[in-house]
Amino acid sequence: MRNRMKEKIHQGKPVLGLSIMIPSPQLIEMAGMLGFDWVLIDCEHGSISLETVELMTMAADASNITAIVRPPNNDPETILQYMDRGAMGIQAPHVSDAAQAKAIVSAIKYYPLGARSLAVGTRAANYGFRLSLSDYTQEANCQTLICVQIEDKDALNNVDAIAAVEEIDVIFLGPSDLSQSLGYPGATGHPVVQEAMNKAFTAIIQAGKTAGTAGNFENATLCLDKGIRYYYTHLTTVLARGSSELLALTNKA
Repeated sequence: MRNRMKEKIHQGKPVLGLSIMIPSPQLIEMAGMLGFDWVLIDCEHGSISLETVELMTMAADASNITAIVRPPNNDPETILQYMDRGAMGIQAPHVSDAAQAKAIVSAIKYYPLGARSLAVGTRAANYGFRLSLSDYTQEANCQTLICVQIEDKDALNNVDAIAAVEEIDVIFLGPSDLSQSLGYPGATGHPVVQEAMNKAFTAIIQAGKTAGTAGNFENATLCLDKGIRYYYTHLTTVLARGSSELLALTNKA
């Protein structure tokens, strides 16, 4: 198992992802063939079953794209199910303090970094065919990526403490939920929201962690200029952009 996306962000390089909420291995294949670095399999807001997650991670491996799963919650048993299906990392929603961040690390990493349950025969462990279980745990601890999402007003006061938690690779600011928590639901460009996010981005980067967020075509360059290296847009955003450009051409005919 090799997490090329994790390698890139630890080299300080930007990684562009595509968020998919629809249960479809074929869409994962397309994202890989189109050149995206990683794909977010969104099980928090999407309709993707556990069985389909496994098929989607298979498609990701075959297409040389890194599969990260956003679980519906941060329960260790829930996280374990996605990791055992072959996810290369977790983007954990609604993390508000260092204690929650440490619990997520424990759920994703094996001893001595965490307490993830270990079993032979899982897809993540190559069904027990290629590596000894001991070698697998070391490789998994090295390759799996941990991203925690700051999406609530109270969490903004704990950015430094969250960033100090070892083994966290990415701290992601969720613009939609943050805008709501700050009192401006959906208005991600509001000055109050932008000021809070920019302050948090600065703290994350100064702490030596990778900063992440989501957005559209228009703000991608702006985010990269701020030092954000973990960035994704949504499948629906890509479809809307392509459709609008094509329809504009046909309407002129």
